[in-house]
Amino acid sequence: MKFSDFNLSKTGDGLLPVIIQDSTTLKVLMLGYMNEEAFEKTVSEGRVTFFSRSKGRLWTKGETSGNFLSVVEMYKDCDDDTLLIKAVPAGPTCHRGTTACFDTPEDEGFIRTLAEVVSKRHEEMPEGSYTTKLFIKGVKTIAKKVGEESAETIIEAVSGNRERFVYEASDLIYHLLVLAEQMGVKVSDLESELALRHR
Repeated sequence: MKFSDFNLSKTGDGLLPVIIQDSTTLKVLMLGYMNEEAFEKTVSEGRVTFFSRSKGRLWTKGETSGNFLSVVEMYKDCDDDTLLIKAVPAGPTCHRGTTACFDTPEDEGFIRTLAEVVSKRHEEMPEGSYTTKLFIKGVKTIAKKVGEESAETIIEAVSGNRERFVYEASDLIYHLLVLAEQMGVKVSDLESELALRHR
């Protein structure tokens, strides 16, 4: 992908609008603008750099705060006049200290966030962590916990207890994420399978 691939005749100022999305949670984080130099710097360094219209210069997100945006994937839109960057944020994206510049719910995409936490626990195996204990005990123990939580979820559904159902279903999802991690399966793998079935 090159800057010249974009059609910026409508923008007037020759700047490319760029939407930043968290590659893990899929939460939309911010909107910025790039000129060709900012685009090339972003591509070459793997960190998002914008052209600041207020400062009139290049601005690498996180250059003062340390909250860089590491590029994962880049996509053009259908009109070739907007760029979507999926990135890994090193901290809060907004200058207010919030996750995003848009005030959407903070728990948006939390299942993916939890899956990342589970994956990190598996990698680091911190002492005293319940998740670590599950990984140490292995697949049979984790699978047994999924079965137990599934039964408890069913019981609460049949009894019509919504509050307890939410509680038990949350336990089920957590343990299922642990089992998926043990099996080397990501949330994106499950989404791909479900999408395939939907088609």
